[in-house]
Amino acid sequence: MQFPGQTNFYKGKVRDVYTINDKYLLMIVSDRISAFDVVLPKPIPYKGQVLNQIAAQFLDATQDIVPNWKLCVPSPNATIGVKCETYPVEMVVRGNLTGHAWRTYKTGKRELCGVAMPDGMKENDFFERPIITPTTKAHEGHDEDISREEIIRTGLVSKEEYEQLEKYTMALFERGREMAKERGLILVDTKYEFGRIGNTIYLIDEIHTPDSSRYFYLEGYEERQRKGEQQRQLSKEFVREWLMENGFQGKEGQTVPEMTEEVVGSISERYIELYEVVTGKTFIKHDVNHAEEEKKLVEALSQLN
Repeated sequence: MQFPGQTNFYKGKVRDVYTINDKYLLMIVSDRISAFDVVLPKPIPYKGQVLNQIAAQFLDATQDIVPNWKLCVPSPNATIGVKCETYPVEMVVRGNLTGHAWRTYKTGKRELCGVAMPDGMKENDFFERPIITPTTKAHEGHDEDISREEIIRTGLVSKEEYEQLEKYTMALFERGREMAKERGLILVDTKYEFGRIGNTIYLIDEIHTPDSSRYFYLEGYEERQRKGEQQRQLSKEFVREWLMENGFQGKEGQTVPEMTEEVVGSISERYIELYEVVTGKTFIKHDVNHAEEEKKLVEALSQLN
């Protein structure tokens, strides 16, 4: 698409981002799906709508903690917001010993991104208090672990600003955990991205979506931990599990397994289920008519200037 005042366009793995007059961003969340840093060959119906609407709800629910980039949601798949200078780090926060933290822990290491992890923990146990394990923000390929000390020492982010990012991260995570508990969930881990305009820090991108976060079901959590059973998850992990079961982990020489209509449909249904459990709202399917959508977006952009 082309928009009046468009000054840049960036196509990410799942998002198309248009810069308008170097001042605003129009982010369209597509139905593309990625895993292991690879965009899979078939889109997932309604996935973009799910992610965009979850993010919009949580941005609204946390704007008392930190200003955020969102101005309006002119269509179910699109958000318009202010353009910020992006901090080159992602703030990953973990409440439980899960995923990358657990894989590191079970090798015998007791430190991740410069943060100590105590002995005697089991997979999925709660940390005594949440830990922040930042990563560099890569435009291509994998983000890399980094410590707060290295971020400050190398000048990626100033000490004062980084400390403020930490405060915002902890406050956002606490709010996310409270809201998850109301829905019978545990917000296990997530990531936040920040930017700034002048001296003001803004929360940007998506928050608390199944693509950026991991949830456990609260009911039965303690019993499953006691028995050493896997936790019931609510995240994109089921897509990665399906790929691994079919011999794909994004490694050289591997081929993405066939995405039949049945597979695509089941993934779509899982995303809709995720939306309804996380938000407590009934999902209303919106079938995109591109001509009508473009007209809506042009009208919304024209009202900004």
